[in-house]
Order: sequence, then structure tokens, then C-alpha cells
Amino acid sequence: MGKTVTTTRAQESTNAIERMYITMRHLFNRGFYKPTGVSGEALKNALLLLRPEIYGSLGEEKAELNGLLYVLERLPEGIEQCRFINLTSDEGYGISHIDPIIPPKRRRNCYRIDDEQMNIEITRGRSDIYDILTHLTFLFIESEKICKKVLIPESNKMIRDWTKLETSLQKVELEQSEKEIALIHTANILGRSFEEVLNVYNKLATESNPERFLRIVYWLGKLAIEEELTGEKRSITFSTLLRERLGHHIHGERWANHIKAVLQKQGLLERPIHIISANMHSVMNSFFATNALKTEFPNVSKLEIYEALSASGSEDLRSKVREFAEANGMISIADSSGTNIDVQIFDTGRFNKNVCRYNFPSTGEEEKPVIFVMDYAFGEQAFETIDEFLKPYEMGDKEVFLNVVSVSIMGKAGILEGGKGDIMIPSAHIFEGTADNYPFNNELCSEDFKGNGLKVFEGAMVTVLGTSLQNKDILKFFHESTWNVIGLEMEGVHYQKAIQSASKIRKSIREDVKVRYAYYASDNPLETGSTLASGGLGTTGVKPTYLITDRILKQIFNT
Repeated sequence: MGKTVTTTRAQESTNAIERMYITMRHLFNRGFYKPTGVSGEALKNALLLLRPEIYGSLGEEKAELNGLLYVLERLPEGIEQCRFINLTSDEGYGISHIDPIIPPKRRRNCYRIDDEQMNIEITRGRSDIYDILTHLTFLFIESEKICKKVLIPESNKMIRDWTKLETSLQKVELEQSEKEIALIHTANILGRSFEEVLNVYNKLATESNPERFLRIVYWLGKLAIEEELTGEKRSITFSTLLRERLGHHIHGERWANHIKAVLQKQGLLERPIHIISANMHSVMNSFFATNALKTEFPNVSKLEIYEALSASGSEDLRSKVREFAEANGMISIADSSGTNIDVQIFDTGRFNKNVCRYNFPSTGEEEKPVIFVMDYAFGEQAFETIDEFLKPYEMGDKEVFLNVVSVSIMGKAGILEGGKGDIMIPSAHIFEGTADNYPFNNELCSEDFKGNGLKVFEGAMVTVLGTSLQNKDILKFFHESTWNVIGLEMEGVHYQKAIQSASKIRKSIREDVKVRYAYYASDNPLETGSTLASGGLGTTGVKPTYLITDRILKQIFNT
């Protein structure tokens, strides 16, 4: 008789993630599902088994408020009121009379079609679909918690707190005392303290919709209650065009060809190109901010200038640097392909004398480097965009191979040892849920960042299928096992897969292309209260962002 084999929480969690992704892909191919149907229940059960850190008390009877804030920042405003959610491709809604709704923390176009329907455009690949479906599953779980709390069993009646909340929301504007009474009733419904509920209320309130939080709770509960009482189920559908187009690099190809056309028009297509995946400010500011703002900041450190530029309300300063950069060789390309990835091209041959704080090696005009900065990709989109960009540019019968000298990736990532703002230097990327691994020679190392007051960690990093699908058990396994994982992110494997195939197999770029990866910690999911749901980095991220940017640029110009 063999011994009973018991699985660990890490193994159960891994299985839960795998079930979620298999289910989501099945539902996508099928074309629709109902959150309270068999497939929807499978997603909810897997998420409840996983209990991701970012969703906090998801598995408990009380509502999860930090997770709710995190999700609402990434989904379109008003989605909680919609019974029908339709995921579409770019199908031309932009030319309609309907204004797009863009979530504050995810650049995706969403369209409120009517009182009951929200359409969400998917132009960034499967990772975008996984992200949305995971967040929606969280919302459905929270809405069912509210329903169970307010609906009296074996009757169609509601508890008194619910009827009082409903009555208060019939008023156009609530006085202070009425608002507080409504929040007390809401706190009881959610199983949270008045103080916790007031904190979330203040964070979600807007000038045009001060009672937004109360309305969100009401609509989450209302749709779940109606579903329970009337059988009118909520539904999520995937449009025919989305299912036909997904995975074919339509947006990535459009994006890459447009950029190559700009490079060709500017006479830069055959110059040495250094690709940097980063934000749209750190390279520009590193080049030009000190000279552009020398009147405003005559005797301060570079870091103080960068912090001032990062502060809210500094749009005038940012505009001045941008105008200075564009007058000295920067070309801005706003995205029109649907990828939501903007681009900046820096032609160092057009840098006027004494405007840039970096010294360039003396070379002929045809050898002066072109710095190509692309905004952050999202998950699998990293492969789609870089894979398309590294292909030769077709000009009629002629193919022009790009002279890509280096690819540098800077990003935010979750750290497993250390805290917010610390730096991670990967030596390999591991793809979560598979045995796929991508070791590489990183031109950056921990020595490059020593002596700056930040902790620096070197080791493998895991590329996860979704940041909202990780719990402590999985992360501890990666960190404490011989995998020696120092952090988690969503794009590393996808970038490296594209770079390796272009340089080693397709030979569309040089085989000795240099690669640089460096990440700064946006959160530590192993520490309670330090996940992404606990808030952003604030100015903590300024120092590591510009330190990494500086080291990348110095290496580019030293070579």
C-alpha cells in the first residue's frame, strides 16, 4: 500500500493558476460565458483557492477594499453597472459618437454602449484578456458576498442596511450627516469598519461623482441580487473579430512598420540603433533636463530636478523639457496602431552642442547612435512588438536589416527580498507554469549600482502570467528553492524570446546584440501591506528609475 501523497499549498496554487488559464482560453475560443454558470464558477473557485496576495481577504466573508481599489483603477468607470461585458478587437468605435473611457492605470479604450453594456477593446494580446477576466472574476466574487449579506434567505426581502443605502442614493446630493449614515450602513453590509469604508470612499470620490463608492457597492449588489431573484444572468462575450485576430500580431506589425517608416524618412534606418524599453520621460530628462531647466534649477542636484519633474502639477516644467528635446534631435511618435505604446527617437547626430549632459564618442555621422525608446509593453505584447520591430523593413523589392546594437529593458517588478525602490538585475528569465528558461549575458551587474543607497539583488526572475495571480506560497517556493528567484514581472521572457529568435535563428539582427535588463521594485508581495494594492511608489521610484537609465546610457555611449 503506497503512502498518501499530500500536495503543498504552492502546488495547489500552481494548479489553480493553470486551471484558470486553461479555462480562460477555452472560454475565449467558445466566445462567451456567464459568471454564475459552470465555467464562471470554475474561474471563481480557482481564484478562491489561489487567494492572491493582491486581493487580500478575497476568501473571507468581509469585503476586500484594497483589492477593490486596485481593480477599479484598471477597469472602466461604470463597469459595475453593466450586465453585459463585450471584449472586442479594434472595430472602429473610435469614429463613433461614443467617447472612450480609459482606466487610470491601464491604457485600454472602453465604450459604454448603453445602460447595460460595456465594450472593452483588446489590442495588447492575451495578457490583456487574462488581466481583465481575473479582475472581473474578483468583482463577481465581491458582488456575491454583498448579495449573500443583504438578501434574507428564503425570501425576496433585503436587510434594513440595504434599503437605507438604496434610499440615500435616490438623492442627488448627500449632506455630511446623510453621507456618514449611508457609510455606516455600507460598512455593515461589507463587514468593514466605518473608518476603513470612509477611507475608500474618499479615494474613489470625484468632483462629478462624490458618492461613487456608495454607487459601486450598490450596483455590485443590485446585479447579483437581480440575478438571484429573476435569473437574469450577467454575460461576458468575445467578439468574432477579436477571436479571428488575436495572436496574429496585427497591431504589433502596424506599430513596427510605422516606426520604421519614420526612421527611413529621417535617414536613420541604417544607423546603429539602441532600443530601450522604459517610460516616456527618464531618457529624455536624463539627456536634457539639466540644461533645459538651468534657469529654474541653477544650483540643485539632478535628482532634485527629476523629483520636481515627477511631481503632480509640474506640467509646465515637463513641457519645457519636451520642447527643448524636440528642438535638439528628439522625434516623438504617438501611437496610432492600437498597441498603446508611444515611442521617442533620439538622433544623437542632431544634438546641438552642449545641450546633452553625456559625452559621445567621436564617430562619423553614419555611426552616430540612434536611441529608440518605447513605452512599456504589457505581457505577451512585448514579444509581439519587439518581434515585429526586429524583422527587416520591406521597401518594395528591397529588405533593409536594422543595425540593432543593443536592447535595454527597464521596468517595475515585484521583489521577493528587499523593499520598494530596490533594484533587481536578472541573470535569467523563467516562464511561470512551464520549464521554459532564458539565461543570457546581462551587460548590467550589481557593481554598476553600488554606493547609491539602494539595495541591489542579482539572480533569476520569473515572468508571471499575471501579477494579480500570485500568492505567498508560490513566491516563497520560487524564492527559497534552487531557482533562486529574486523578483517577478510580466515581460522578460517575451522580450528575450524575441531577441534570441531574431539574433540566433532568423539572423535579422547581429548575433552579438547586447542585452541589458534592470528592474526596480514597485512592491514586495511577500510582505503584508506592501503589495501593489497598497498604493504606488510616489517619489520612491524616482531615484532607481533615473539611476538605471543613467547606467544604460553610459554603457551605450562608452561603447
